[in-house]
Amino acid sequence: MEVKDFYYNLPPELIAQDPLEDRSSSRLLVMDIHTGQIRHRVFRDIVEYLKPGDCLVVNDTRVIPARLYGVKEGTGAKVEVLLLKRREGDVWEVLVKPGKKCRPGAVVTFGEGVLKGTVLEVAEDGNRLIRFSYEGIFEEILDQLGQMPLPPYITHPLKDKNRYQTIYAQNDGSAAAPTAGLHFTEGLLNQIRGMGVEVAHVTLHVGLGTFRPVKVDNVQDHHMHSEFYQVEEGEAKKINQAKAAGGRVICVGTTSCRTLESAAGQDGVLKAGCGWTDIFIYPGYQFKMLDCLITNFHLPESTLVMLVSALAGREQVLHAYEEAIREKYRFFSFGDACFFVS
Repeated sequence: MEVKDFYYNLPPELIAQDPLEDRSSSRLLVMDIHTGQIRHRVFRDIVEYLKPGDCLVVNDTRVIPARLYGVKEGTGAKVEVLLLKRREGDVWEVLVKPGKKCRPGAVVTFGEGVLKGTVLEVAEDGNRLIRFSYEGIFEEILDQLGQMPLPPYITHPLKDKNRYQTIYAQNDGSAAAPTAGLHFTEGLLNQIRGMGVEVAHVTLHVGLGTFRPVKVDNVQDHHMHSEFYQVEEGEAKKINQAKAAGGRVICVGTTSCRTLESAAGQDGVLKAGCGWTDIFIYPGYQFKMLDCLITNFHLPESTLVMLVSALAGREQVLHAYEEAIREKYRFFSFGDACFFVS
């Protein structure tokens, strides 16, 4: 299986640059994964495809304003730092531009000294480990100094940074939003709960590896970045009960899917707990928990297109994407959604 098998040609003008004012008014492409039948709807119509007893699983991670602009002490050189993941305490793994200016021992100052970062070491992949020093609460300083780390294909400035958060975001830690969840409003979620559909929360802190291109020819040679996940006891119980009673487990986004598939045992029972996952899902994978998937349209040749293809079949997924391009759907993070339903 080659990476080029997951290529499709996307006209650049279909890449959504701005979020819609009304989250739930995005378009929704619904595909039956058994028959391949496609319907074109609006996102709020998703209620017509949900049933009492189903369990909707959302990722409640919150994007942190992870992009910081500073200067190197001693030279005044400008440095951009992107927080990737907290290693321990005030030590973070970060991406630095330009990297050559930040060797171990270098100190970068942000916000006229409100925050300082000392480079501890350079990792194998070129990322840095930085220890931050400050007075006060780190998250508050980050809110003051940091910017939202929008994906590289979005060139427009974001007017309201809350539009790059889901309405249920609560656990700080992501460098990118779990974008399938951006379509939900409080009203829509309340309507879904009122139908007898359980809504369960899991957490997976999305890393920037999500946007990194696959650089190998053979799919099996690709190694995924690792991301931290957590499944609380009560939420695992909700999901397991729905599954045991014959309800469908419907993941909102590939991150919720990867969390469940990482935390599930071979017996198909979801286990509460936390840890790091580098699970790579591509065609041939046998899902243990997932039945249906709500997701956005993903980049050509990306691991996310491969994940969706594992559920709905490569040819069907590429056919759905071709149909979406013909119908001028909006693609990627601020774009429209798909519902791969069984």
